[in-house]
Amino acid sequence: MLVIMLCTIVFFWWDSVGVKEKAREAGRQHCDRAEVQFLDDTVEFVRLRIRRNYHGQLRFYRTYRFEFSSTGAARFQGTIYMLGRTPDKVQMQAYPPAL
Repeated sequence: MLVIMLCTIVFFWWDSVGVKEKAREAGRQHCDRAEVQFLDDTVEFVRLRIRRNYHGQLRFYRTYRFEFSSTGAARFQGTIYMLGRTPDKVQMQAYPPAL
């Protein structure tokens, strides 16, 4: 029983590392499309829930936070929602346009 629990924990950790990397890439791509700077090249884990995907299967729904800048002077926050290993949506705080 202990071995099964340990394997489950290791699998969850390994999966979380991969999902975080995909979230970081989704944040970077979203910032590139919005023509803003993705700061610190990282995302921060915020929340874990369980949701159903579009096929009705249960998946982990992870929320990550990142920071970006449009002018280089101020930092703004964005949020990435990952459904399983797929980005569900990316939201960005309102920011002033770059000059």
